[in-house]
Amino acid sequence: MSLVVVGTVAFDAIETPFGKTDKIIGGAATYISLAASYHTKDIRLVSVIGDDFPQETLEMMESKGADLEGLQIKKGEKSFFWAGRYHNDMNTRDTLTTDLNVLADFDPVLPESCKTSKYIMLGNLTPAVQSRVLDQLEEKPTLVVMDTMNFWMDNALAELNKVIARVDVLTINDEEARQLSGEYSLVKAARKILEMGPRFLVIKKGEHGALLFNQNDEVFFAPALPLEEVFDPTGAGDSFAGGFIGYLADTNDISFENMKRAIIVGSAMASFTVEKFGTERLLNLTQDEISTRIQQFVDLVQFDISLVNC
Repeated sequence: MSLVVVGTVAFDAIETPFGKTDKIIGGAATYISLAASYHTKDIRLVSVIGDDFPQETLEMMESKGADLEGLQIKKGEKSFFWAGRYHNDMNTRDTLTTDLNVLADFDPVLPESCKTSKYIMLGNLTPAVQSRVLDQLEEKPTLVVMDTMNFWMDNALAELNKVIARVDVLTINDEEARQLSGEYSLVKAARKILEMGPRFLVIKKGEHGALLFNQNDEVFFAPALPLEEVFDPTGAGDSFAGGFIGYLADTNDISFENMKRAIIVGSAMASFTVEKFGTERLLNLTQDEISTRIQQFVDLVQFDISLVNC
């Protein structure tokens, strides 16, 4: 099934306790598309870049199955750039530079081929931009997944709430879930957020895994895989989203049981991303590597127990 990915295609400069990079390829839509490409090949990218973006990267994304008809290229302008420094715990970071450049006035235009797509992934952008994407759809999709962040909760809450009410799945981290709901308990927070409209909620907890909730009070928890080395957490959440919706688009099954599987697939893709800087680890994965990593997740939580003797 066709998958539309809307988000940033950008440059990043990253510093962690394990090293630093100069300007490298980043952006939410880049990570989402690359992670999804290992599960579905019908990906339609909607974003904006300047003419400073390397042609070889665009060709690489096309080779991974991304249709770039919806990618705007602004002549004489620069692409979005973000620079950040991670603390020793790798869970907190400082933003050093944010140059919106072409993103400042981004007005997404969906090609005709995207307006009837069945799966939509709204990467972290302004709620107004996310809303304009939904307004252009001509048919109700099978699934709309939306990512957002606390910045929009602080600065555009009314508009954000309107978009949340229109999507099927909201993905946020635990801090954002608590802020959006006003509840400390993630179970209570999930219940309040689901009352806002989404049928499913994914709460990402970084190195502590992810939670999946639905409106029937069903809950699923996926652990994070213990890794020997974590170089760069940038893009891990977006890679998770790409694996998650890529698997759902490929299987065309949005039952709670299949979403559990999608959570594991997303977690596996995120675990690869953090092993190298930027998108490097996502570029040349094999299906054997992905299958082995997914099996590691299964082995991590699979056990037999006799309830009679408990």
